[in-house]
Amino acid sequence: MAAKLRYTLMLRVYGEEKIFGPGIAELLERVDRTHSLRKATIEMGMAYSKAWRIVKTAENALGFPLLESSVGGKGGGKALLTDRGRRFLVAYRKFESVVHAYADEIFEDIFGEDSE
Repeated sequence: MAAKLRYTLMLRVYGEEKIFGPGIAELLERVDRTHSLRKATIEMGMAYSKAWRIVKTAENALGFPLLESSVGGKGGGKALLTDRGRRFLVAYRKFESVVHAYADEIFEDIFGEDSE
């Protein structure tokens, strides 16, 4: 019995260098849920310094902040998505969804019965 065919597709947004992709999108979604960059990195098994570097690289390339953060205080620091950061994340996920839907359709058209 032949294996069912499938494909993978990973979308990244580039400027001079890689700016945004599925990793930072997931990171921002976790920050949005936890209100903490540190908690988001722990959930993802990512070094905090790497997450901070990825966010700063994206922010510098995009020209606007993705996160607003505050440090310390009674309840500790917190991080929130900026309005522009949220809009960019939503736009990226929409683009990703549309491209995947189109790719699914084309994959089926091209590979047809071989993908079943």
